[in-house]
Amino acid sequence: MRILHTSDWHIGQKIYDQNRLDEHEQFLDWLLDTIIEKKVDILLVCGDVFDSSVPPAGAADLYYRFLFNLYQKTKAYAVIIAGNHDSAVRLAAPREFLQMGRIHVVGGISESARECVVHLDVDGKSASIAAVPYLNEGDILPHVSLEGEVERSMRYREAVKRVYEECLSAMNTDVKVLMGHYFIQGGTTSDSERVVQIGGINPVRTTDLPDADYIALGHLHSPQQIKGNSCPVVYSGSPLPMSFKEAEYKNKKIYKKIFLIDFTDECKIEEVTVPVFRELVRLEGSLDDLMARANFENWKDKYIEVKVQLDGPAVGTGDNLRQAFASKGGKVLVVESVLPDIKGEPISSEDIKTKSADEIFRDYYKYTNGENASPEELDELLTTFNELMEFTLKEGIKGGET
Repeated sequence: MRILHTSDWHIGQKIYDQNRLDEHEQFLDWLLDTIIEKKVDILLVCGDVFDSSVPPAGAADLYYRFLFNLYQKTKAYAVIIAGNHDSAVRLAAPREFLQMGRIHVVGGISESARECVVHLDVDGKSASIAAVPYLNEGDILPHVSLEGEVERSMRYREAVKRVYEECLSAMNTDVKVLMGHYFIQGGTTSDSERVVQIGGINPVRTTDLPDADYIALGHLHSPQQIKGNSCPVVYSGSPLPMSFKEAEYKNKKIYKKIFLIDFTDECKIEEVTVPVFRELVRLEGSLDDLMARANFENWKDKYIEVKVQLDGPAVGTGDNLRQAFASKGGKVLVVESVLPDIKGEPISSEDIKTKSADEIFRDYYKYTNGENASPEELDELLTTFNELMEFTLKEGIKGGET
């Protein structure tokens, strides 16, 4: 019996407002080919199928087209659970129809956790899969007034234990697999997860999980195995990098993976590297250096995040960089300008976003006047600036009313 563990597809996700459906389509095509090539019996999808609770039509179309091809071109089963990004109700709505195509979807727990257990027979070998979806604190914990964070965390952990214990009571097969979508203490996060925590405390630990043959998890986007349990506790991670920071796989030699588990004799785990369908590149340097790289390197089909170091404000810098990289087949999704402050240290546009209008005006005045900056003149100009801002705001409101 061969099981393929995946999670966190996040179909419909955008990066800097750039649609990524083409990458998700390539991933799903590759996944189907892998299932056929590796002769996979059961596909697990451990939550966050979509990036939002109301996915765009194109994302839903890709998902259901993949499920149809899985049914038509393979003999594999699929077990899918809802994650914190998914709408549990929306994902599970067609579950009875999909079950006719060997596809089992669990969105939530309505009465008993035993209803999450999926029983499958493959070539004379039986498997039970506890398809436990994302467990929202509000759904599984009764409200307790004036409860502390530690107490609430302990109650959550106990609730998770009870859910799995109830599932195990309905599992009497050759292979037992637990699925879930949450954050386990000791897991490595990236910058793109919405970490599921209660009061800042990690809600689940490996010691909270019962023994099984394999524990397949979703939510963390980096592929990893968590230590501390007698059986494998594995996050498959997201198949696509969810941000430019996650995409720094060349330098760190960290690649996206899915996991093939073979239960022929014992639990054997094989890592399968996911191809890079579209490279995400982060660049930083002076305008001259970046223009040179744009003109003399190959940027075909790459998305690019640029941080350009400037001596002062320069009109048209972003447009010039976008055009230069576009001429070599690349697409710049964002250009961030980094300017030196009065001490010669860089200040980026990201810093500016966090400052008030007064602070920005003061910084600009000091930057343009340097040693000749006069506190008295600054105060006078700032007063005029604030009067203009107030007048503009009033006129804008008045214009909106008329």
